[in-house]
Amino acid sequence: MLPQEIIRAKRDGATLARAEIEFFVRGVADATIAAEQIGAFAMAVFLRGMDMAERIDLTRAMTRSGDVLTWDLPGPVVDKHSTGGIGDNVSLMLAPLLAACGAYVPMISGRGLGHTGGTLDKLESIPGYVAKPDNALFERVVREIGCAVIGQTARLAPADQRLYSIRDVTATVESIPLITASILSKKLAEGLSSLVMDVKCGSGAFMASLDAARELAQSIAAVATGAGTPTVVLITDMNEPLASAAGNAVEVLNAVDFLTGARRDPRLHEVTLALAAEPLVASGLAPDLAAARAQLQRALDSGAAAERFERMVAALGGPADLLSRARDLLPKAPLTIPVPAPRDGFVAAIDARAVGLAVVELGGGRRVAADSIDPAVGLTDLAGLGASIRAGDPLALIHARDASTAEAAAARLREAYALADAAPAPRPAVIERIGA
Repeated sequence: MLPQEIIRAKRDGATLARAEIEFFVRGVADATIAAEQIGAFAMAVFLRGMDMAERIDLTRAMTRSGDVLTWDLPGPVVDKHSTGGIGDNVSLMLAPLLAACGAYVPMISGRGLGHTGGTLDKLESIPGYVAKPDNALFERVVREIGCAVIGQTARLAPADQRLYSIRDVTATVESIPLITASILSKKLAEGLSSLVMDVKCGSGAFMASLDAARELAQSIAAVATGAGTPTVVLITDMNEPLASAAGNAVEVLNAVDFLTGARRDPRLHEVTLALAAEPLVASGLAPDLAAARAQLQRALDSGAAAERFERMVAALGGPADLLSRARDLLPKAPLTIPVPAPRDGFVAAIDARAVGLAVVELGGGRRVAADSIDPAVGLTDLAGLGASIRAGDPLALIHARDASTAEAAAARLREAYALADAAPAPRPAVIERIGA
């Protein structure tokens, strides 16, 4: 087979055979297919789509491009994944929460895509944290601590790892077949008994409309079910940042504050508990969602979840005292600059995508795949929808490396926020549930 002929077939709208998909995925994984050919294939899929059989074949081939983990543990093996948003640090709290409730969470996370942040980039802002351990360390931490949040190693879904980075810089991120295969290939490689998915919807999401979010949610549920992993999908609102922080180290600090109870942003709290409750019920650790949420809240309030998080960080090379010394240990930007509100009023609308792009302007995201991330920069104290603002009050605090990038980010934020004389109607954080 020739990769260019497979690209041509998909470009012209043909349905690819399983053998063609498997050939192409092998070439992605072993680098016998060039990056420009992968980019062309991704664009062909973006424009022409894939039917459900193709999506399942692509997902399975990408899963089998590396190791597939198996577990012999005294509790269920579960996980969560998000399609990405602004201020979405849910994974940092959800994994230790589930571990504190008796589940095991081998969470393989990704880097930022486009304007959205990545869990892996956030974790790498923790000094010493080994975000890509070998499989032996990964499995040991899961077994002993109950959770490990890591990035893809060379041996876990390597085809996805290469394709993921190319999608980020070829304007093919939003392809539903590619998103489905990317997410599920990593998750199926983890050897899960159940999965919960967070599909974001709104101005800061890749799926801006509810119809598009539903389409992706249904694709993920169908492909995961076809592959034998029971999956529930929650569609959640991303018309404003989920947390009051956006960046890398600043979101880790926000997660530490959440786990310790120092500060819990209300919408972040709602989404975290809603997502974490699903695998507890699916795996039989709780009889229903209400009981699951009560169990999760106890794990938060008792400090059990915070303890699991700190132990996980230490086991993966980070500091053993992160919870008590986070403000000293995490990197800090040299400049902190407020963005003043131009008038009195209420926050009526937020272009959450523009907020994410402000983080990219600061150096907290990538313009091209080879860019390095500045872990210290970002935004904190982001005003949420409906907030009452006086002229001169900060819409956010910018944490910047220098004045020029701070001003570029400030310009983005000023455009992102719309003020009005009346508060908007509140939006639910969780919009819809799809699955059993």
